[in-house]
Amino acid sequence: MNFQKHVQNPVDSWIAATSALRQIDLSHPMQKGMPVHPAHPPFHITLNNRHGDVLRSCGHSSSNELIVMSTHSSTHIDAICHVSDHGSLFGCHEATNEQTGTDLFKVHGAETIGPIFRRGVLLDVARIRGLAALDPAYEVTVDDLKAAEEDANTTLQKGDIVLVRTGWGQYWSRSQTYLGLDSLGAPGPGVAAGRWLAERKPFCVGSDTSAFEVMNHHNITLEVHLILIAQSGVHIIENLNLEELSEARAGVFAFAALPLRINGATGSPLRPLALL
Repeated sequence: MNFQKHVQNPVDSWIAATSALRQIDLSHPMQKGMPVHPAHPPFHITLNNRHGDVLRSCGHSSSNELIVMSTHSSTHIDAICHVSDHGSLFGCHEATNEQTGTDLFKVHGAETIGPIFRRGVLLDVARIRGLAALDPAYEVTVDDLKAAEEDANTTLQKGDIVLVRTGWGQYWSRSQTYLGLDSLGAPGPGVAAGRWLAERKPFCVGSDTSAFEVMNHHNITLEVHLILIAQSGVHIIENLNLEELSEARAGVFAFAALPLRINGATGSPLRPLALL
């Protein structure tokens, strides 16, 4: 009598392998009073229905809420339609034509960002500089990124998720400080560092600040956004929580996240995970 040898389902093998990994949540919670970059409307949430407003004969009652927010609230990813270069979106699409009508953007909307499961690299600039957090308005340089890359014991590859840690995630509960509104500004990569990152052709870059790039109140141009998004087609993730990842000394990890499929939107809330 022949018995078919049992072969483990590949899905079972994958789940067994990944369930053994450490999972680090890289997001911040969404709540009233959280920091929101001044370029975007504030986050507001309230109960729309309360328990007892409607009580059914079986005893059932329910509650729900109403949210008013930007897609750039809390931890989020920028869609490619978020930034233009002299009126042109990445791929030479004229922004004026693509944003007409009531359906938001016709190209490069948040719905075009598929599920993300890629290699992640942490460039821990604060750590390699021996600081808990970078100084206000500190411009992260190419040398900083190269030193952090060496510290991560890897080389950036095309398609990577590259996360830059400034240490400012620890200020999340202090909105004015986190946004750089009570100082010279917030730290982040400058133009040269932005170009260096773009040349490595990552799928996405991100950081633990509200704008990714350096925000010096004396000269805010947002040119790094222009270089990465409009000129290079590289997504940006902002407001990441990188403290636990830094403590784990994880230079390389698996990055997983699911953007919301919001048609034509310039960004999407995100709850990313690092698997290591």
